Amino acid sequence: MVLTERVQRHFFDSIAAAETTMALLAPAIAVSAEKIVQTLMVDGKVMACGNGGSAAQAQHFAACMVGCFERERPGLAALALSTDSSVLTAIGNHYDFDLVFSKQVHALGRAGDLLLAISTSGNSANVISAVHAAHDRQMGVIALTGHEGGQVGELLAGDDIHLCVPLTRTARIQEAHITIIHALCDAVDYLLLGGE
Repeated sequence: MVLTERVQRHFFDSIAAAETTMALLAPAIAVSAEKIVQTLMVDGKVMACGNGGSAAQAQHFAACMVGCFERERPGLAALALSTDSSVLTAIGNHYDFDLVFSKQVHALGRAGDLLLAISTSGNSANVISAVHAAHDRQMGVIALTGHEGGQVGELLAGDDIHLCVPLTRTARIQEAHITIIHALCDAVDYLLLGGE
């Protein structure tokens, strides 16, 4: 295969993944944005977590909420649980890496807050632990997963929302997740500010 064709294959596959995700998840993404706004309107906050690329996406989500996405507005209460290296290393060292997010959720989360849990496999032990912690604190959960949703998908209950991208390739799942995050940010702004 010519190298250019290999590069093009990524774009074709990404487009197909985006179309599949849009067809399956657009209504649930809209409901998720409404849930985020409902949380913010009662002075709740959104805590986001994930590992590796998903950690970067959690941070990007928080940055778009606290700063802005595409429209100027006051900052919105969101934080990424993957950003404080002292907290992460202290918990990882004194307890276990599986608890790096859940200990933060227990410490900072309140009833009515929301957890955005991101795991491409749905089987990240520390994200699973964070979902348990969110439920302990009577927080809602929006889970972004891939494959078949893994253990994270099995833990969701009640008003929790599962945005599962039904693909197996990590790169495609993460591309779909970042588009979902951008759609959420845009929808939140639309619900709060109206207009285009």
